Amino acid sequence: MPLDTLYSEQTIKIKDTVKDFVSAVPKKLLLDMDAERINYPRDYLEEAGRRGILGLRFDKEWGGKNMGWTTELAALEEVGVLGTSLACLYSLVSIVGEAIHCFGTHEQKKKYLRPMIMGKLAPAEALTEPRGGSDFFGATTVATRKGDLFYLNGQKRFVVGSEGADLFLVYARVEGIDDPHKAMTAFLVERSDTVEVKHVYGLMGTRGGGTGRLVFRDTPVPISNVLGEESGIGRGSDVFHQMMVPERMTSAGGAVGMGRAAIEVAARYADRRKAFGQKIRRFEAVSFKIAESLTLLDAARSLNYTVGRACETGGSTGKIRRLVSEAKKFSTETAWTVVNHAMQVMGGIGYTNVFPIERMLRDVRLITIWTGTNEIMNQVIQHEYYKEFSGTPLKGRDTEMDAEGSDLEGEKIYE
Repeated sequence: MPLDTLYSEQTIKIKDTVKDFVSAVPKKLLLDMDAERINYPRDYLEEAGRRGILGLRFDKEWGGKNMGWTTELAALEEVGVLGTSLACLYSLVSIVGEAIHCFGTHEQKKKYLRPMIMGKLAPAEALTEPRGGSDFFGATTVATRKGDLFYLNGQKRFVVGSEGADLFLVYARVEGIDDPHKAMTAFLVERSDTVEVKHVYGLMGTRGGGTGRLVFRDTPVPISNVLGEESGIGRGSDVFHQMMVPERMTSAGGAVGMGRAAIEVAARYADRRKAFGQKIRRFEAVSFKIAESLTLLDAARSLNYTVGRACETGGSTGKIRRLVSEAKKFSTETAWTVVNHAMQVMGGIGYTNVFPIERMLRDVRLITIWTGTNEIMNQVIQHEYYKEFSGTPLKGRDTEMDAEGSDLEGEKIYE
């Protein structure tokens, strides 16, 4: 791939290890998940843990590799070829693990993060509620404290792993605190009989991950399971904003893999299929879609790499938020475009289950919606951009003045 010359030897080694893992995933698992004969592939996570490819960014003390985002993105591209369900389950260790790694106590990391990275504890994130999607602070799930216990009551929907996961990262408002920003708290909730799987969704694609609605009825959570213990009460917004980095970067990395897988199938088909006496890749209508797809994927991959490096080296919070949102938006929209190009190249046969393109199309549609819709990404991008440049003195050339009439009196009227 084009970025291989920029990767370290260790990154390439991990990328190859992940590729071997992906190659070993049974075709039957993909088909059974899509047909909803399997609702949660625990064996898949356990095998990834045995191969040491989960939680790559986290400290070696907890079983990670202490690698950066550029390595994880390289791994995510390989996992992405399996589709959104398996890529998401792989990513949840990175997503939920981020919260524990950044905000958790030593005891929480030992109890939860380490077994997650080993593939022995399956995590899920309970964020979205029936009354709100992108409105994080509109959450109505409430945590009531009684002594050293909190009791959670409320609902969360679209929880990947509602069936199958052992541990849920749940955001809830602590009762008695009026300001929702100060009340929001992140809890580590173990599965129990007080956590009810109310409904498992029938999905257009991205099936087999046990995506459902959870209902918490007086679910007891010890104060030691507040993320950060007592110091974490009211810090849910901090956890949320930090979590948006892995939420969106894992989507971006996996999206490139999904698009790559689709266009590789289509390109091979175009090199074999003949019409009018020649291979169809000789026709510009076909070959130009391949060319556009490759260009988009290379651009998305390069943007992801650049954003990954920015996350590793640090920078202003606003700048990172903007770049991460750009990566998620551009990569997911690229994947959607490329999979559609692949189907168009293949024609009618691409719409059947003779090839996997129709499943990929159903899968990839979701990624422009989840972890914040791409419309929300646009909102974040422009907001952070205006905030950055409006408060910064102009440096360098003022190109606004490079017009013949730039100094004309009375022409630049803004109100």
